[in-house]
Amino acid sequence: MTVQIEEAPAPPPPRVPGTVVRPRRARPRGLPAGWLPYLLLAPAVAAMVAVLGYALVRNLLISFQEFGRRQLISRTTEYTGFDNYRAVLENERFWSSLGRTFAFMAVNVVLIMVIGTLIGLLLTSLGRKMRLLLSVSLVAAWAMPPISSTTVFRWLFDTQFGVANWVMRSLGFSGYDQHNWFGSGLSTLTIVTVLIVWASVPFVALNLYAGLTTISGEIYEAARVDGASSWRIFWSILAPIMRPFFLITTFLEIIWVFKAFVQVYALNGGGPDRESETLPVMAYIEGMGQNQYGSGAAISVLTLVILLVAMSFYFRLILRQEARDTPAKEHA
Repeated sequence: MTVQIEEAPAPPPPRVPGTVVRPRRARPRGLPAGWLPYLLLAPAVAAMVAVLGYALVRNLLISFQEFGRRQLISRTTEYTGFDNYRAVLENERFWSSLGRTFAFMAVNVVLIMVIGTLIGLLLTSLGRKMRLLLSVSLVAAWAMPPISSTTVFRWLFDTQFGVANWVMRSLGFSGYDQHNWFGSGLSTLTIVTVLIVWASVPFVALNLYAGLTTISGEIYEAARVDGASSWRIFWSILAPIMRPFFLITTFLEIIWVFKAFVQVYALNGGGPDRESETLPVMAYIEGMGQNQYGSGAAISVLTLVILLVAMSFYFRLILRQEARDTPAKEHA
């Protein structure tokens, strides 16, 4: 017959004088593990769905309706199926606006990323006072409301009192006494490009500078000891490390520029003769300007579909990046 002797529990560790013993927080009963973050995010998600979801669903329904001034006054609903989409896709103005939007987006995104990257690198090499001055200037440009900045640019390029004409005359160029900078769609979109690049570069520059500050200085010193040039350090060291930043920032800039509306419309209303019209401006003009709300809603839905297609390519890049990083982390 064996006798089992139970061992006494180990005494608690000695309490250090001056320390405060905090009781362990018990998990609420009945709450599955890992659900607390989702419950905390639920109110914000519900509010976003209530505000944005209703507008999105309502816009989708209107795109399948004949919704004009008559239906608005009589409060009648006339569903026409895909007639609005068919009319929009058969409209040559839609395809010209689509091509113009893509070209406008590509030029803006390239300029924003290149100039923003150069300024972000410049911030790392400046002294404390100059870096503070440049950072304040970038934040001031970034924080200015779009309507205010558009109004300033409208006055800068004014036909009679604009600073641009005065500068061109001061440099000796003729024909700028009362030159109309908004006389063509190309010149109008060029001014809009300057405006959008000026307002968007601070986001890229400040975020890149914040990311570069997390990189150890020993990496730069080792590269310079090996004889690497500044371009080689950026291309072989900084670019791979900051690859996630460049991916997400480029994608965000594509979305923001693609759906830019305030700057284009407030500067010249998509004119002259709708030659500077992009897809968001076309949707507004068709809906609010010509009281064809069904066609305007259809254009906005098509714009959203195009952005979703762009998002699908971005998510594929993110998944590929995660697939490459996961084996490396597991091996480490």
